[in-house]
Amino acid sequence: MRHRSATRPPRPGCIRRASTQRERLQSTLILFNKPHGVLCQFSAADGRPTLADFIPIPHVYPAGRLDRDSEGLVVLTDDGALQARISQPGRGPGKTYWAQVEGIPDDAALAQLRQGPRLADGPTRPLQVRRIDTPPDLWPRDPPVRYRAQIPTCWLALTLKEGRNRQVRRMTAAVGHPTLRLIRCRVGNWTIDALPPGTWRRVALPIGDGEQSAI
Repeated sequence: MRHRSATRPPRPGCIRRASTQRERLQSTLILFNKPHGVLCQFSAADGRPTLADFIPIPHVYPAGRLDRDSEGLVVLTDDGALQARISQPGRGPGKTYWAQVEGIPDDAALAQLRQGPRLADGPTRPLQVRRIDTPPDLWPRDPPVRYRAQIPTCWLALTLKEGRNRQVRRMTAAVGHPTLRLIRCRVGNWTIDALPPGTWRRVALPIGDGEQSAI
C-alpha cells in the first residue's frame, strides 16, 4: 500500500532546501537497514522491492547508495546540504563495512588493501581494514551465501571515505579475496545497532555546529 502525502511532491531527484530557521528545525534524517535484494531508490522497478516498500516518509533521498546485493545502513534526508556533506567523496564521514570474503587474507593482502589497490578506474585511497570475528547478532541473508566446504571464509571490517561503484567488492577481489557478503554497518557516528533488516528509525538532527558533530 502506497503512503500518500498531503503536500505536493518535488520533481524526481529534487530535495527540499530549508529557507528559514523554522523549516530547518523540521529537517528529517532516517537510518534504514537495507535488506539484500532491495534497490536503493524510490521509483518503481518492475516489481523488484525498493525503498518505497519500507519507508513511508515523503521527500527523503539516500545520502549514498548501496548495491542491490549489498545490505546495511542507508542514511536518508530531505536536507540537501546535509546529503551533500555525507556523500561527498574524500570529505564525508567514514563508512565502515563488514565484508565476508573467500579465503583468509594474510598480512600482505591486508597491507595491499590499506595502501589502496589500483582498480580499473584508477588507484584507491588508503583505508582502514582488519580481520574480525563474525559480527555479533548477524541476521541470516536471504538468499544465503553459497557454502563451499573446501574454501574457508573470513570477515573483514573496512573503513573508507570513497564511494565508487562496487568499490569494496572490487578491492577485495583485486587482492585475491572476492566478497561473498557485504554489509554497511556505520556512516560517521550512525550505526545499524538495534536496527533489524527492513526497519528504519528517525534521528534527531542538531542545528548549526551540532549538526556537523552528529555526522
